[in-house]
Amino acid sequence: MSYCLHSESHLDTGPIYVRENGKLHVVNRGAGGVQNVTPKARPFSLFSRTFSVELCMNREDDRARRQRTDHFIFTYTKEGNLRYSAKSLFSLVLGYISDNVDHIDSLIGFPEQIAEKLFSAAEARQKFTEPVTGLRALQKFTEAYGSLVLCSLCLRNRYLVISEKLEEIKSFRELTCLDLSCCKLGDEHELLEHLTKEALSSVKRLLLKDNSLSDAGLRRMTAPVRVLKKGLENLLVLDLSCNPKITDVGIGYLLSFKKLNCLDISGTGLKDVDAVIKRLQMQIGLVHSKVPLKEFDHSNCKTEGWAEQTVLQWEQAVMEAMKPQDNLRSRVAALRFYGKTRRIEEVVKCTLVEPETKASGNLQFYKENVENCHLPLKKEVTGSHELKNNKKRALAEQERERTSKQKHLCLTVEDWDLLNTY
Repeated sequence: MSYCLHSESHLDTGPIYVRENGKLHVVNRGAGGVQNVTPKARPFSLFSRTFSVELCMNREDDRARRQRTDHFIFTYTKEGNLRYSAKSLFSLVLGYISDNVDHIDSLIGFPEQIAEKLFSAAEARQKFTEPVTGLRALQKFTEAYGSLVLCSLCLRNRYLVISEKLEEIKSFRELTCLDLSCCKLGDEHELLEHLTKEALSSVKRLLLKDNSLSDAGLRRMTAPVRVLKKGLENLLVLDLSCNPKITDVGIGYLLSFKKLNCLDISGTGLKDVDAVIKRLQMQIGLVHSKVPLKEFDHSNCKTEGWAEQTVLQWEQAVMEAMKPQDNLRSRVAALRFYGKTRRIEEVVKCTLVEPETKASGNLQFYKENVENCHLPLKKEVTGSHELKNNKKRALAEQERERTSKQKHLCLTVEDWDLLNTY
């Protein structure tokens, strides 16, 4: 082997090595002879000192790079050395399925324990926040597991989340508690129409405080129950407070909720409060409470289920979208300089309608001898009070027999038109 470094001419071949009798000899260029000397080792390099190397990586997408690193778990030893170990096959398969969860045909019959881990893995990757694929993936879980995905949903004062994720919210099934307070939905909102569907027939607690509801909205909401015995037939707790457009006529539609245990109609536009109190007591057995009930303090309704973090991700995405952009700050400064006011969309705060509340007072009702209804402590229960209740129950039975003969005559043309839409 020869190596040439800083040679004086192109014909200079460098030192010559000769092997003879198993020994290596170097030819002496000056004397022209051969010396039996072991050559000194010289530093060997393939490139010159001015040569440079640039490392070029194959630039792939972030998802492929993440999949490569997901195969290992990186930790540090006590000495500070980096140590990595391979992940289990189950975790690798779980991550792959969660990345493609929207392509699953069905999860019906799949074990709940593994499905919960799959949902958590997809939730960590924020798959349910994507516009189209997130809805399709969420529907696969809700169709198969129902209340396990979400059994209670609190959307109090979150009207922006409702407007942005309406289809996702409608995909939840078998909810038992739904809080839509202070959302200003109105009578024609699509979500209120969805309450009458069979998917939400399991709702037992419904809070609709301060939603600009009127008698027309209550008529639409109770039409399936009044005629078809479907919809919100299992409702136990109903909050309709702070809706001043609800009158005595609208309260009449609520008499179809035979299983109702607690009702709040404070802050409504009732004209004859005493007549409404007697009517509720005679027909569905609700007694007027003189003290506020614990069922309407809005602390018992919380978001519970697998999708609890998903709802929080939706809210965070909406709040991020509401933040002012940097390129709009100069425009806002210009508007302030010229004295123009900019429209600011603030979050609607849930406030009690004070004039109507003071006029009607606390109108909360409960059904006696019901264990599921959390009632305040009452010190006024005496023997005479029980006698009065027995008389009222007897009168209530007579009233039910009289009204049962006329229940088929209570439908109007508008009711039949409304029922034809179901």
